[in-house]
Amino acid sequence: MAYDKNNIFAKIMRGEIPCKKLYEDEFAFAFEDIAPAAPVHVLVVPKGEYKSFDDFSANAPAPLMKGFFAAVQAVAVKMGLADNGYRIISNHGADASQTVHHFHIHILGGRSLGGLLP
Repeated sequence: MAYDKNNIFAKIMRGEIPCKKLYEDEFAFAFEDIAPAAPVHVLVVPKGEYKSFDDFSANAPAPLMKGFFAAVQAVAVKMGLADNGYRIISNHGADASQTVHHFHIHILGGRSLGGLLP
């Protein structure tokens, strides 16, 4: 499957769909999830056309990988989650319920999140 340049995250990053932007740098774009699963639920997407974690890990240049994961950590700090903890999640493929085929990380926190899976 080729990268879909019209996926919702690509449209958000281009400013075609509004969002509550929380962070942006040359590597990443972060915004609030519209259906939060925790008091803090932020999506962080890399700048570039990567369908999934596998695609990103195999094809992104090292500086983008480093910058992207530094941005994930910076967003967690900005949202006040570093002291009490947070969870990062990336879904890959149908069995993991990936619904948007642009690699992204969910940052969840703001309360005790319990066990990993229900």
